[in-house]
Amino acid sequence: MIIKNVSLETVCGISSSIPDNDKPEIAFAGKSNVGKSSLINSLINRKSLARTSSQPGKTQTINYYNINDMLYFVDLPGYGYAKTSETIREQWGMMVERYLMNSKQLKVIFLLVDIRHEPSLNDKNMYDWIVYHGFMPVIIATKLDKIKRSQVAKHIKMIKESLGATSETKIFPFSSLTKQGKDEIWAYIETVCELS
Repeated sequence: MIIKNVSLETVCGISSSIPDNDKPEIAFAGKSNVGKSSLINSLINRKSLARTSSQPGKTQTINYYNINDMLYFVDLPGYGYAKTSETIREQWGMMVERYLMNSKQLKVIFLLVDIRHEPSLNDKNMYDWIVYHGFMPVIIATKLDKIKRSQVAKHIKMIKESLGATSETKIFPFSSLTKQGKDEIWAYIETVCELS
C-alpha cells in the first residue's frame, strides 16, 4: 500500500455515536503501552499522527484515521492501566462494546500483545470478549526487536496457548523499530479489505 494521504477524521468520546462509514474498518486494540500508536504510525509512514505517550492510558477516545480515502484505521483506547478509575474503565468497556456491535464496516480486529511476556489477564479477557462478539482477532506480537530471533517461535507458542487461541489464529510478530512484520500486516489488510 502506497500511503498518499492520511487524516484523523473522527474522534468518538464516551457519549459520541459511532459513525456510519462506507469504507472498510481495521480496528486496533491493546493494553496501554503495548505499542499501538507506534504500530499505526509505522503502517501509515508517519512519525506521530497517532499520538504516542509515555503516560499509559492516555487515549480515552476511539480515533478514526482515513487512509487514502480507501479504508479506516480505528484506534481503540488502551485498556488495563491501573491508574484509570473503575468508572472510566467501565465507560471504556461500554464505548468499545458499542463500536463492536454497531460498526457495519469492521473487517478485522488486531489485538496487540507484547511478545516478551505471557499475555495478561486483561489481554485474555479482551481476546475472549472479541470472540464473544463474533470476531476472530488477529494477534500482533509487538516489540519483536526486544527478543532473540531464536526465541520467536517459543514466544508465539506461549502467546497462543495463554490466550486459548485456535490453530487458525493468525499472529504477526512486529517491530516498530526495524519495521519487521509491516509488509505482512499490510498484505493481510489488503486481502481482508479486498484492496488488491
